[in-house]
Amino acid sequence: MPHIHLLSPRLANQIAAGEVVERPASVVKELVENALDAGASRVDVDIEQGGAKLIRVRDDGSGIEEDDLPLALSRHATSKITSLDDLEAVASLGFRGEALASICSVSRLSLTSRTADREAAARVEVEGRDMDARISPAAHPVGTTVEVRDLFFNTPARRKFLRTEKTEFNHVEECLRRQALSRFDTGFTLRHNQRVVQSLRPAASPVDRERRIGALCGQQFIDNAVVIDAEATGLRLWGWVALPTFSRSQADLQYFFVNGRVIRDKLVAHAVRQAYRDVLYNNRHPAFVLYLEVDPATVDVNVHPTKHEVRFRDSRLVHDFIFRTLHRALADVRPDDQFRGAVAQSMVRESAVAPDVAGTQAAGAWAPSPGAGAGYGPSGFGGARPAPAQEWRASDQMAFYQSLNGGGGVAEPAGAGATETAQSPVAPFSPAPGVTPPADSGDEPPLGYAIAQLHGIYILAQGRAGLIVVDMHAAHERITYERMKRALAEQDLKSQPLLVPVSLAVSQKEASLAETHGDELRQLGLHVERLGPETLAIRQMPALLRGADAEQLVRDVLSDLIEHGQSDRVEAVIHELLGTMACHGSVRANRQLTIPEMNALLRDMEATERSGQCNHGRPTWTLVTLAELDKLFLRGR
Repeated sequence: MPHIHLLSPRLANQIAAGEVVERPASVVKELVENALDAGASRVDVDIEQGGAKLIRVRDDGSGIEEDDLPLALSRHATSKITSLDDLEAVASLGFRGEALASICSVSRLSLTSRTADREAAARVEVEGRDMDARISPAAHPVGTTVEVRDLFFNTPARRKFLRTEKTEFNHVEECLRRQALSRFDTGFTLRHNQRVVQSLRPAASPVDRERRIGALCGQQFIDNAVVIDAEATGLRLWGWVALPTFSRSQADLQYFFVNGRVIRDKLVAHAVRQAYRDVLYNNRHPAFVLYLEVDPATVDVNVHPTKHEVRFRDSRLVHDFIFRTLHRALADVRPDDQFRGAVAQSMVRESAVAPDVAGTQAAGAWAPSPGAGAGYGPSGFGGARPAPAQEWRASDQMAFYQSLNGGGGVAEPAGAGATETAQSPVAPFSPAPGVTPPADSGDEPPLGYAIAQLHGIYILAQGRAGLIVVDMHAAHERITYERMKRALAEQDLKSQPLLVPVSLAVSQKEASLAETHGDELRQLGLHVERLGPETLAIRQMPALLRGADAEQLVRDVLSDLIEHGQSDRVEAVIHELLGTMACHGSVRANRQLTIPEMNALLRDMEATERSGQCNHGRPTWTLVTLAELDKLFLRGR
């Protein structure tokens, strides 16, 4: 073995650069974070050739003293922490003092800065080859400008790993988007090859914040989002979460910030997935922009070189808080809260129709989309309210559900809603004959009043904004499912002894975990006994899951306990069973309903949690606005 020796400063910086500087976006992240730590109210970023040729970041922050400029480019030199106490409660975005030194070692860097008490600025220049700092006077306003040229010029192997100019700039743009979402009080400008790509003013008011969210994440997201703000046990969670009907095929619209720092954390991701568990369609992903504020002393941000991961002191408390807050926010959404998003979606569909198309060409323009029935905010529509089609009474609801118990035929199987129309015989259009709308009185319900039933599948209702189309099976499925969940929650989960205990071989870690968490497993209805160092015996199971695979269920629960410190696997399986029962017990296709029965179903939807989507995540209703209908029939032209 060779003798042990110290690495040269240049080689040590280049090794550190391998961790910190992955691509041009990594440089932008570090420089923008330094600007924000300096108290900047404006940050301008200029990029050339995707960042490979030039990265320039200018801010109006506090600046750096001339005597400190060479030290700022040294390793482990920082003004943000001075003692161990500061490290244990880091409140700044950067703190290790490695970024500038690492960037210097793989680029040609110049840093120009001026403080408020100085009349002139100073510039320090460094090249990666020799790392010698050269200081010279310069003209510059209060603040700092950092120019990074020819990234990886002295490390050709690293430069070969850079992608195309467009790809690298997309990463830079995404990096700045995250920083702009984290700091609403700061303005940002992004230019690429002298062309302005993004210009954002400081957003102080809630309206300005929503405008920034719309500009960065898309207006459809903000139109289909629920605003949340909750505090408990020293934690605060606020931001925007999209409704399940506004889901994504990829997890590309998920931003989570802890004390202003963007992170990617498995604990947070699991809590969010759990909150959306029975309302997302298939393998779709939720969209959210969330901010968690905690005591800096209870979170460790020094667990990853790029500071993208954190570790919470009480991870279970944080997980439960995030889950319960999001779960409650999604459950509290009712149809009257969704009209804003529904109208916004219909306006998008309306704008997609050319003004001179024929009626047959425009026929598909108003077809309901998965996100059509989503949104938040007051409904507040002007104009005269349509008269209700028929008065409804609370007794109609009881009669409706009693009539379901006596109905014949085979209930629709779970998951068959998507092909319901193709499998059902075509029923004639069946408006209620001789129905005379009574005089308008009182406030109209959010979902309006039923006027007809279409093909025995859809309920057509007249509302203040236009035509509301309801999938009656999907809507009744959600209502039944939520009632069954409430009934189960009001009574203890009953266990049933197994005739023959199930023995399974596990690792010593899993066996010890089952023994330690025995009380928690019994609360889930699982009675598990340790027979040996690597052997467990399952003696009791929840009565509702008597036909389930006991061995696989226990293994999944233990896996969740190892990964997250808790498990909701049993609850998930039970809810899946209840969902299947609700699907089979709901009103089926081609069932002819009376007007009072349809109105009773609409009123129940307005009072039921998560009624905007069925148990499988499909939307239960959509809106076709009057303006959309007018455009479809070329009215007013």
